[in-house]
Amino acid sequence: MSHQRGTFLIGLTLVVSAIFPTACSGEPGGEKVRIAVVPKGTAHDFWQSVHAGAKSAAVDLGVEIQWKGPQPEGDREAQIRLIETLANGSAKGLLLAPVDARALAAPVEQARRGGVPTVVFDSGLDGEAHVGFVATDNRKGGERAGEELGRLLNGRGKVVMLRYQEGSASTMAREEGFLAAIAVKYPDIEIVSSNQYAPSLEAARSKADALLLAHPDLDGVFCPNESTVHGFLSALDAAGKAGKVKFVGFDANPELLAGLERRHIDALVLQDPVGMGRRGLELLVKHLRGEEIPPVEHTAMHVATPDNREDPMIAALLEPDLSILDK
Repeated sequence: MSHQRGTFLIGLTLVVSAIFPTACSGEPGGEKVRIAVVPKGTAHDFWQSVHAGAKSAAVDLGVEIQWKGPQPEGDREAQIRLIETLANGSAKGLLLAPVDARALAAPVEQARRGGVPTVVFDSGLDGEAHVGFVATDNRKGGERAGEELGRLLNGRGKVVMLRYQEGSASTMAREEGFLAAIAVKYPDIEIVSSNQYAPSLEAARSKADALLLAHPDLDGVFCPNESTVHGFLSALDAAGKAGKVKFVGFDANPELLAGLERRHIDALVLQDPVGMGRRGLELLVKHLRGEEIPPVEHTAMHVATPDNREDPMIAALLEPDLSILDK
């Protein structure tokens, strides 16, 4: 080995050691490398599952996570302020589920310029400032939901789709995938409403009540996330139409699982939020170590029905193990 090459390798080792003294387990003084994990919110069961996956990976990798979500949930301005604060603090990297694909691009770019890289998860982000993206193939998930509802309706009927929130890339992709699948494969299904948004559980219940009044002969419903499904399920129960209107949703929580068991929900497209949180953190740590990571990685997706809900793979997604959050 030449003297120059040996000097270069020693210098490189010193730089890496300054960031990850013991294989990414800590910083000088014994403090662990800190990574900020910023979901769209913290209340939904989906985000708790992401938290469990990220925390599990952090334990295995010897890093520390700082779990911070915007309050109220889905507040883009609150999330922007969080990113700005965390990027200027002790965080070495950001794992972010952006509330708004466009609005969060600038603060992520600012963090990058400050030497704090971002891996995006769950929902897409405009621009190229982030170093990686881990998510469900949301467009494909919406298509699968459309195919399932079309099958349940034998290709005919009146359907509503209740949207989640403008700017939310993940749910917008699901919504567009659903509409495309219906248009291409089930031309005899009529979408009687697809322009209503409900960014909270309360809004979903209110909008669902109004849609059921406006369309008393409704045959089917699609909702693209946990809160919209929950709100519409409550409205169907109150109207005495649960189990009579075919209902396909996205994600799961105990209330939605109970709806599936009662056959008030006919199908749920399930993501793997635990796996998403784990993989997102793993990729960010790899990047911080100087390793190459894929620009896009899709996590698992399955469709749960009342008939397959006890299949071990489906059951694990319907009722994920969150015990690590109590440790």
